[in-house]
Amino acid sequence: MSRLQVVSGKGGTGKTTVAAALALALATEGKRTLLVEVEGRQGIAQLFETEAFPYEERKIAVAPGGGEVHALAIDAERALLDYLQMFYKLGSAGRALKKLGAIDFATTIAPGVRDVLLTGKACEAVRRKDKQGRYAYDHVVMDAPPTGRITRFLNVNDEVAGLAKIGPIHNQAQAVMRVLKSPETAVHLVTLLEEMPVQETADGIAELRAAELPTGAVIVNMVRPHLLDEEAVRGITGDRRKEVAKALTRAGVTGSAKLVTPLLQEAAEHAERVELEREQRAVVAGLGVPAYELPLIGEGMDLAGLYRLAVRLRGLGVGQ
Repeated sequence: MSRLQVVSGKGGTGKTTVAAALALALATEGKRTLLVEVEGRQGIAQLFETEAFPYEERKIAVAPGGGEVHALAIDAERALLDYLQMFYKLGSAGRALKKLGAIDFATTIAPGVRDVLLTGKACEAVRRKDKQGRYAYDHVVMDAPPTGRITRFLNVNDEVAGLAKIGPIHNQAQAVMRVLKSPETAVHLVTLLEEMPVQETADGIAELRAAELPTGAVIVNMVRPHLLDEEAVRGITGDRRKEVAKALTRAGVTGSAKLVTPLLQEAAEHAERVELEREQRAVVAGLGVPAYELPLIGEGMDLAGLYRLAVRLRGLGVGQ
């Protein structure tokens, strides 16, 4: 069982929603989960219908069975101040550096420093224990950058470790990579049954494997229901105008003749989408990782919808 669950995906696939639902699912049965945001968008706060998170861990939801979901929006500047205090005991000197702009310089200009701080903070939460030696959180779920950047984001600590051969920075980078490349971690990719997201997912898995980062599952999000059975889909290609018109008339629909053409057009579009989804589903199946599907929540995503997705993920066993 992986204790750090990283969730990535192409923009627009709903990766933040999936990350939040996964955190709820993993917190079921009395577990404690930390949901971490690293992009500064406050997307998690919006999903849980609460105000923007400060730089602190706070409880945001109770899962079925009494579990708790806590959230943390990691701020790179604050994380760097924590780092300076932890390793160099700078205290007020660190705050003075912030006023002078040194913190902004380090996290914006210095190669890799920002990503080291963000991943390092999440990994610290994974390793943290209380006075009784128990883990502070059973799981940490990270809402990570999009698929196109995920491998570089997670592997940047290797680059920093290569630059800093000794000292606290080297040790920190090595400790982070030990977590990220261990069985404690799983990187899940969210996609849709569309060509571009599926292709980006396939490329992402190849990059993760090349970097020896642990792949988890592919989560196919927003899967729409098939409204027509296989026989009906096959029948769309034939001339069924008379049959459709008669069926509408028997059903008591007035003006049925005018409805035949738009109905057949919609059915043809549905049949085309079903075929395209079938093709993309086959590509996902060939990626060599577990794949799970989540339904489209037609009425839009709110807290009730988030809990429904959590129940679905729990039932599928994702991340467990």
